[in-house]
Amino acid sequence: MKSAPPAAARRWVAWRASKRSKRGWASELAVEEPLEIRIRGKVFGVTMRTPGHDTELVAGFLLAEGLLRKRSDWISLAPCRAEGVEGVVVNAFLSAKVRLDWKTMGRGFLTSSSCGFCGSKMIENVRRRYAALVVERGVDLDLLAELPGRMAAKQTLFKKTGGVHAAALFDRQGRLLVVREDVGRHNAVDKVVGHAFLDGRIPLTDCALAVSGRVSFEIAQKALAAGISAVVAVSAPTTLAVSLAREAGLILAGFARGGAMTLYAGPRANESGGAVVNPAPAAR
Repeated sequence: MKSAPPAAARRWVAWRASKRSKRGWASELAVEEPLEIRIRGKVFGVTMRTPGHDTELVAGFLLAEGLLRKRSDWISLAPCRAEGVEGVVVNAFLSAKVRLDWKTMGRGFLTSSSCGFCGSKMIENVRRRYAALVVERGVDLDLLAELPGRMAAKQTLFKKTGGVHAAALFDRQGRLLVVREDVGRHNAVDKVVGHAFLDGRIPLTDCALAVSGRVSFEIAQKALAAGISAVVAVSAPTTLAVSLAREAGLILAGFARGGAMTLYAGPRANESGGAVVNPAPAAR
């Protein structure tokens, strides 16, 4: 019998307080639990995530870390059945052709913000790992500005809890391919990329990535690892994310709301330092 999927939200009793009254309140909270990732029996790292789609999460994460290149590199993900760790520890089984440098990996996740590299070194490291992205056809910027709104309509866990991030992949016509939600914005991106990887769709040169929060260097790096041509966010990017996007040819936009967005990297942006696409009309 197939087990039920893990709960992504749980009901907690809280108190709703104001100056006039206090009353009990049943609140749906997003679940956050650790996941220890092991490769060939050795601990690779631990991430805090919302349970569910763990196979996609690990596959997307290992792709961004450069351990996976093609679908045949991946074999399976199996839960550790030892008492006390079930649902918390997973073993990733990779092809024997995948070479692991444990000395390098022992320093921790390469995408960690505490890796100790300066900005230029981090960008150089990513460019060495991934070839510069070449966008063969133009991206419809008007359509790109609409994608976060389309993603928001599918954010069912956020509507329940108000406490999760989302990421979504869209094709060139703006059709939604997959959306995932998680307490970690990086996890949400790993899950949608992992979904595409397991489906044999990498590289995603004909796809755009929409994210609900800001775009950090790590998010831009994950997009490049998957071959994504454009990233659009509800909030702002960081300086390092913009620098990486311009160096690698990644279209990057932020503040996408109400059909408008600010373009930080890509057409009309690299020379001017940023461009507003479809600015909202002034209030009357």
